[in-house]
Amino acid sequence: MSAVGPPQGTRPLGGAARSDARGDIRASGVSAPALDDAGTAAQARAPASLSPNQRAWARFRRNRLGYASLLLFVAMLLVGLFAEVVSNDRPLVARYEGEFFFPALNNPPEIRFGGDFRTPTDWHDPLIREQFAKPGNWALFTLNEFGAKTIDVFAHNADPARPGNGHLLGTDEAGRDIVARLLYGFRISVLFGLALTFVGTLLGIAVGAVQGYFGGRVDLTTQRIIEIWSSVPELYLLIIIASLFEPSLVLLLGVLAIFGWMHLSDYVRAEFLRNRNLEFVKAARAMGLSNWQIIRRHVLPNSMTPVITFLPFRMSASILALTSLDFLGIGVPGLPSLGELLREGKENLDAWWIAMPTFVVLVLTLLLLTFIGDALRDAFDTRKS
Repeated sequence: MSAVGPPQGTRPLGGAARSDARGDIRASGVSAPALDDAGTAAQARAPASLSPNQRAWARFRRNRLGYASLLLFVAMLLVGLFAEVVSNDRPLVARYEGEFFFPALNNPPEIRFGGDFRTPTDWHDPLIREQFAKPGNWALFTLNEFGAKTIDVFAHNADPARPGNGHLLGTDEAGRDIVARLLYGFRISVLFGLALTFVGTLLGIAVGAVQGYFGGRVDLTTQRIIEIWSSVPELYLLIIIASLFEPSLVLLLGVLAIFGWMHLSDYVRAEFLRNRNLEFVKAARAMGLSNWQIIRRHVLPNSMTPVITFLPFRMSASILALTSLDFLGIGVPGLPSLGELLREGKENLDAWWIAMPTFVVLVLTLLLLTFIGDALRDAFDTRKS
């Protein structure tokens, strides 16, 4: 039997070799403690491990289309939230005979500026414009000098008027500025969509969590109730309610919210059914935690992925629902909305400046929310690195 030794061309590192190696380290001028310090510094410079949410946010930012859509949507929302400082028929600040006024907050009577009446000042009145054209008097207007309900009574063209004469996108059939109506209508639509999404999400999470966690008869009974409730014709119910009560945003929000949670509850129910049998839930039960504590602390945080990815699509449906109701004439009268503008555009097909910009704004909003939803879905997909 042949002896097993080191591979050919190598020799074992004996005492002499080890001495030579230590001599080489000493000759290089690097001590062992210095090497340890260098290793510690390298470990300190190493990036800390990211949490699951941080990794999801990093994956979301890598989706350029979704991230750009989020930035653009937030910018549009900010402009809509501060619509009064972007489009207003009253100036932000005015100076008249050495005294400062803030008409955007408190519009003084026109008699204060040399007018004849004690009514609030109409800042498009030629007499008021003439007064503020005098030396020492000035008024700082917004970018668009019209509000959502401002009727340009001093216009020389018949309504609906084409773009021009101070109206960037023209006027509607009542003489109101299209840009202002779009801006304020977009704000109402988005805020309504956010409120409806928030309420529907809370209801969907609550019902789905109870179904999925307890299961059994609770799950079967609740599922049968949901099936019956989902068969109720929502549009007919809205028409009946609109004929009995005066329409308002709160009323529409309540009616749509009691129907808008059912799809989300199915996703939450499925996640709870899957997570309730995992080891960490069994360990929590063994430790004596109550059902509410287990749901709130352990199961719900691990079941939020479908909820988060569902939010942008739910918001798109909410905006589209309000637009449809306003278009059909059973929405909230008197409020600027995208659906009302679409209806006016349908009734005035020759006035393309009414329907076309409204359609562009609506489609752009829905597209941005769709891209954001796709990016969120990919970001929370644990299979993606």
